[in-house]
Amino acid sequence: MSSLLGRLGGAAAARPWRTLVAWLLLLAAAFALAFTVGGTPRDSYRVPGTPSQAGSDLLAERFPEMSGAGARVVVHDRAGARVPDAVLEELSGRLAGLRGTPIVAPPVFSPSGDTALITLNYRIPVTSFEGAEGLDALRAAAEPVERGGLQVEFGGQLPENFSAPSGTAEAIGIVAALVILVLALGTVVSAGLPLIVALAGLGLGSAVVYLLAAVTDISATAPTVATMVGLGVGIDYALLLVSRHVEGLRKGLTPQRAAAEATATAGSSVVVAGSTVLVSLLGLKLAGLATYSSFGYATFAVVGAVMLASLTLVPALCSLAGPRLLRRAERRTIGKPAAAPAGPTRTERWARLIGRRPVAAALASLVVMLALAAPMLAMRTWPQDAGIQAESNTTRKAYDLVTAGYGPGANGPLLVTVDLRKVAAAELPAIAARLQADPGVAAVAPALLNGAGDAAVVSVQPRTGPQDTETRHLLDRMRAGLLPPGAEVTGVVAVFADISDRLSSRLWVVVPFVVALSLILLTLLFRAPVIALKAAAMNLLSVAAAYGVMTAVFQTDAGAGLLGLPHSVPVSSWVPILMFTVLFGLSMDYEVFLLSRVREDWLATGDARGSVVRGLSATGRVISSAAAIMVAVFIGFAIDPDVTVKMMGVGMAAAVLVDATIVRLVLVPATMTLLGRANWWLPAWLDRLLPELRIEHGDGPAPAARERERVGV
Repeated sequence: MSSLLGRLGGAAAARPWRTLVAWLLLLAAAFALAFTVGGTPRDSYRVPGTPSQAGSDLLAERFPEMSGAGARVVVHDRAGARVPDAVLEELSGRLAGLRGTPIVAPPVFSPSGDTALITLNYRIPVTSFEGAEGLDALRAAAEPVERGGLQVEFGGQLPENFSAPSGTAEAIGIVAALVILVLALGTVVSAGLPLIVALAGLGLGSAVVYLLAAVTDISATAPTVATMVGLGVGIDYALLLVSRHVEGLRKGLTPQRAAAEATATAGSSVVVAGSTVLVSLLGLKLAGLATYSSFGYATFAVVGAVMLASLTLVPALCSLAGPRLLRRAERRTIGKPAAAPAGPTRTERWARLIGRRPVAAALASLVVMLALAAPMLAMRTWPQDAGIQAESNTTRKAYDLVTAGYGPGANGPLLVTVDLRKVAAAELPAIAARLQADPGVAAVAPALLNGAGDAAVVSVQPRTGPQDTETRHLLDRMRAGLLPPGAEVTGVVAVFADISDRLSSRLWVVVPFVVALSLILLTLLFRAPVIALKAAAMNLLSVAAAYGVMTAVFQTDAGAGLLGLPHSVPVSSWVPILMFTVLFGLSMDYEVFLLSRVREDWLATGDARGSVVRGLSATGRVISSAAAIMVAVFIGFAIDPDVTVKMMGVGMAAAVLVDATIVRLVLVPATMTLLGRANWWLPAWLDRLLPELRIEHGDGPAPAARERERVGV
C-alpha cells in the first residue's frame, strides 16, 4: 500500500496542474449532476414492526385524509380580547385551499378566548414538502390576519420539521481552523492548503449526497452531520500530509520527492484512519431505521471524498507551493548542514515523564475518564420538541401559546386508531371512558369514524408535555391495558417513543459490530492484536466520556442555558448511536496517526519503550493541532439551531478533546510503556493466517525487524 500511495503522490506532484484541472472538472461535473438530477434530503419516519407504525398504516388505509402531516395555526390577541369569529372563518377558508387537501378542524378557543387553535391534517406526509414550502404556504394564508394586528404562530409536525440552514457553524469552524493551522504550520500558505483540500473534498462529497437523495431517502439533517465530520477529518488528513511533506523539505528533499514520501508514509495513515471511519459508519445500517442508514450514506460519501482529495490534491498543491511551505528562516537553511538539536522537545519530555511513572499516569487518567463518563448512567433519551427551540422561533411561540391556553399536553396529542373489524363500534364509549379516567389524561375527543364505518380515531390529550416522563408512562399504560386488541396508539409522540425504544435496543447490536470490525481492521494492518484491543478499549472510554459530558450539559438547566436552551432537556434519541459510530472512527484516527510512527520506529530499532517516546514526539504536535481544529469545528456546530446537531457538536468536541489529551498524551504512552514488547506480540498461528499488508514506506523492514514483528521479541 505504501509503494502504491507513493507512486500516486509522486505522479500528482510531478503533474500538479493536470491534477488541479482534473479536480476542477470532477467538481464541475458533480455539481452539474447534483443540480440537474439530484434529489432533496427528506426524513423517513417509518418504523416497521412497531405499534405506532401499525396505527399509521391503518390511517393510511382507511383514513387517508388524516394519514399525512399535521400542523397547528395559533391565533392570539395580545390585548387579551376574544379572537373574532369572522377572522377565523376567513383564515380557515384560505387554509382549506392549501396543497395536500388539508382537513381544517373548527377553531378551538382557550378558556379566556384570546387564543384560537386551528388544527390541519394533510393527505400527504411531511416528507413530501421541500424545504420551507409547507411553512411558507401557511404564512401566506395567515398574512391578512397578522396585518389586522393579531399574532399568528405555527406549530405541529409540518412547521417543526423545517430548519433553515444558516451556515454560521461552518464559517466559525473554518475561521477557527485557519487560525490554528497558521499557529501550527507557521505560514499562511501551508495553513491555507489543508483548508482548500478539505473544502474541495467536502464539495465533491456534498454533491454525491444530493445525488444519493435522488435514489433513496436522505435525512434532512444528514448533510449537516456529514459536513461536520467531513470538514474536521478533511482538515486533519491534509494537515498530517502537509506536516510530513514539510519534514521532507527540511531534510533537503525536492518538493516532488517530499510529496511522494509524505503520501507513502502519512498517506498510509490517512487510508487506515479513513477506512476505520468508513467501517464504523457501516454500523448505522444495523440501527433498523432508514433515517440512520441515510446518515451513514451521507457521511460515508463525504469522508471518502475528503480522503481522495487529501491523497491527490495535497501532493499537487505542495509541489506547486515548493519551499513557501517553510518559514523564512527555514528557507535560508535549505541545503546547509542541519543544526544540532537544541534538546528534547516538549512532547518528548512529556513522554519520558509518563514512561518513568506509567502506573500512576495510567491510573490517574483512567480515574478522570471514568469521572467524565459517570453522568452517562443518568442519561435519558427522548426525541426533541418545539419547547426547546429558540424563543424567536415561530414553533416555540406556538408551543408556549398552546401550553398557556390549553395545557402542555395539547402540544403532543396521542391518536388512538381503532379497527372496527376487530373492535365493536359499541365499545367506543367505554374505551373513551377508560381513557378519560386515567390520571394522566386531560381530555378525550369524541371518536371520528371513517366513511366506510370500519375504523375510528380518538384523540387523547395528556396532562403533561411531549418530553415529560409521565407522558411516556401514559403511553405505556394505554398499550398495556387501557386499549383492547385492535386499537393502536400513533401520532408524533408515539412514533418518536417507538423510535427511541428501537434505537436504545439496537445500540447493543451496533456497538459490538463496530468494535469487532475495527479490531479486525487494526489487527490486519498492524499485526498486533494487543494494540488493537487496547485501541478499542480506549476509544470506548472516549465515547463514554463524551456521553457523560453531553448528559451533564444538556440534562442540567445551567448547562443547557449556556447553549441557549430554555431549560434542561433529555438527550435526543437520534444521538447516541450516531455519535458512537462517528466518534469510534474519529478516535481511531489519532490512534492510527500515533501507532504508525511508533510501529515504524519499533520495526527499525526493536526498542519498545524508546519507540513510544520517539513516535509520540514526532506526532504529538500534529495530533494536538488536528484535535484543536476538530474541536473548533465541532464547537461551531454547537451553536446550530437544530438541537440534535447541537448535541452532536458538543459531544464530539468533548470526545476529541479528551481523546487527544488524556488518552493520547497520558493513557496510551503509559499503557504502551507498561506492556513493552507485549504490545507487538503476535501468535505464530495468527501470523500464518494474517495476510501481509505493509503500510510502512519502502520495501519493508529488515529481516531482524520481520522476526521481531512475528514473535514480538
